[in-house]
This record gives sequence, C-alpha cells and structure tokens, in this order.
Amino acid sequence: MEESGGPIARECVEGYLFAGPPIELLLFRRPPARGKFWVPVSGKVEADDADFEAALRRELLEETGLTVPHRLVPLDWHVPFRADNGETWRLHAYAVEVDRTFVPRLSAEHEAAEWMAPAEAVRRLHFPDNRAAVGRLLARVGSTSPNV
Repeated sequence: MEESGGPIARECVEGYLFAGPPIELLLFRRPPARGKFWVPVSGKVEADDADFEAALRRELLEETGLTVPHRLVPLDWHVPFRADNGETWRLHAYAVEVDRTFVPRLSAEHEAAEWMAPAEAVRRLHFPDNRAAVGRLLARVGSTSPNV
C-alpha cells in the first residue's frame, strides 16, 4: 500500500475505550521508559490476525484483559505516521464500548489507567491524531465534541 509519505510498511490498530452516558474514556499512561504519556490501547497487526478488528481484540486482551467489549465502532480514521525506524505505518482507530465498571488488568505497556471526561482525555492525550480521534468517537456515539 502507498501513502503520500511512502509505502505503508506496517498496519496498526488503536482502541478508545468508552462508557456512558455520560461519555467517559478510559486512557492508559505509558511508563517512563515509554514516554510516560496518555494513550489508547494500540498495537501492530500481526500476520495471524484475520483483520483489523481481530488485531484490536487481541491487543485489548493483551493490554487490558478485556475479552468481550459491548461493541466496536470503526472511527474511519486511518492515520499514517513515521515510526521510530523511519518506516511509514498506519493506525486504524476504533471506539470500544465497555461497562463503566470495567477495571483493566494493566500489562507492562502501561503503568496507570484512568476514566475521564472527553475534555480531560483530549487535554491529556499526547498525539494530535489521538485528540482528533476523540472528536470522531463523540460524533459516532452520539455526543458533542469536547471543549479543546
């Protein structure tokens, strides 16, 4: 596959866990060795993943222990980015509805998780495409855009 930044070398997925109403998002903080910033669940699509949703379900299980989300909502958000190795990778974003009572089992990829209002999520998210994806999530699940 080809993007304006060059061929896509790797496909990735990200999942924005949410519950509501009112809408709240569950974000994860990376440990210091990985930047100590707030992110959604994310990971690379592996060769044995049947499709992007299968990759996301695997990442959700690995990073949070979540086995069965209420629903996955494609955000139609396909974001190319430059990986640390210089290759162009692409993210495919999803909203992931869960119970507000869901308590994640953290993997080594995260040191903390916290439920927060959309405006707070937008404030904490490190990457601009993550902040934009929150707006897409809110548009898809029937809420208004956060105050940013």
